Amino acid sequence: MARPAGGVTVRVPAKVNVQLAVGAPRPDGFHDLANVFLAVGLYDEITVTPSDTLRITVTGPDAHLVPRDGTNLAARAAELLAARYGVKDPGVHIHIAKDIPVAGGMAGGSADGAGALLACDALWGTGAGRADLLDICAELGSDVPFSLVGGAALGRGRGEILTPLDVRGVFHWVFAPADGGLSTPAVYRECDRLRAGTAVPEPEATPQLLAALRTGDPVSLAAAVSNDLQPAAVSLRPSLAATLEAGTAAGALAALVSGSGPTCAFLAEDAAAAERVAAALTASGTCRAARVAQGPAAGATLLPG
Repeated sequence: MARPAGGVTVRVPAKVNVQLAVGAPRPDGFHDLANVFLAVGLYDEITVTPSDTLRITVTGPDAHLVPRDGTNLAARAAELLAARYGVKDPGVHIHIAKDIPVAGGMAGGSADGAGALLACDALWGTGAGRADLLDICAELGSDVPFSLVGGAALGRGRGEILTPLDVRGVFHWVFAPADGGLSTPAVYRECDRLRAGTAVPEPEATPQLLAALRTGDPVSLAAAVSNDLQPAAVSLRPSLAATLEAGTAAGALAALVSGSGPTCAFLAEDAAAAERVAAALTASGTCRAARVAQGPAAGATLLPG
């Protein structure tokens, strides 16, 4: 990825939700979650350099869809950090080199927020501790804290209260981005509509899934993955059903919508199986691309200058 010279660069991974259990709507409009995150090796790179003003540039796939104003979580991260630590000259050029699908349910925007926060902390020498950075991440959004820490974690509350999880070995994934995005709030609204009138249990992580992560067994993990938002995502984007079917027919151990979608995620037995699934998905015409990645991956990481 090309990056501006003379700045601080942070690499941040995408995520897949191997379990996303969604509770009933809360009075504040959010939902309590049991959200089992796994960071995977698709990355955005965030480079920050001093500037007279705060400005954002973006390159990479679907760069034109990424906001360049104050609604971008990278911009908000810089502003919150500067305000908290009294940075006198908070002007900064934030360059985002995208490789995580945009609006694809893989936390690309959250990754950019976490990456900009860590990069600005290094550029300005604020000396923020891990706890402060995670606190700012939680203020930015539910998925942002996990983008900072990476690996695997159980997210409670809105997903921002993290408990690290032990993972043995490597899991092989294929990701199939769809054309266009899906609005996360719209998917949650559709989930609530589809479940209206039914009893919604308190969200809990499945013991079998946590055990499969600890043992590194892809077959056991495949039997336990779940996403309560998947019916809503497929309801809003029916074409996702064909993508899920194509990956399953190609030999994927499990197929699910990633987060709020519309990217579909496929767990494969090994690296060779992942390549076969990716080739079949590409040939199926049900998605615009197929990307192979492994997890768990490290969280936001400063790169050498």
